[in-house]
Amino acid sequence: MRNDHRSLLGIMAVAALALAPAACSERETREAKEQSKETADKAAAEAKEAGRKIGAEAKEAGEKLKEGAKDAVSELDAKKQTVDVKTALMADKTIDASHIDVDTSADTKTVTLKGSVPTAAQKAAAERVARDKAEGYRVRNQLTVASR
Repeated sequence: MRNDHRSLLGIMAVAALALAPAACSERETREAKEQSKETADKAAAEAKEAGRKIGAEAKEAGEKLKEGAKDAVSELDAKKQTVDVKTALMADKTIDASHIDVDTSADTKTVTLKGSVPTAAQKAAAERVARDKAEGYRVRNQLTVASR
């Protein structure tokens, strides 16, 4: 019986040796899976944060672009007002517009008449023309009356 025990112990030792790599391998596999999951979770969290930051920056860039487009449209409108008022002043035969400068501010929506005209009547007529042409704009008449 002693030999049977020894044989049995030998068989058990051989079996234990044979199963030990499988057990280690299984444990190592489980640890590797856990590490992979942790790494994947960390990468997903970082990707989510990066996506959030990119989204916020894209929104901000879109707002700036929208604001810039509004500013550009406003500037174009102001330049159009300048051209329209100057053209109308030159077309009016009762006004000597050769010494009138027209400045327009998009920020304050103001058309400013600068320079000089020969008479007070022409100064008033120039202001009237500017008001008619520059709808939605305030008109500042800084013209002086100077005989030529």
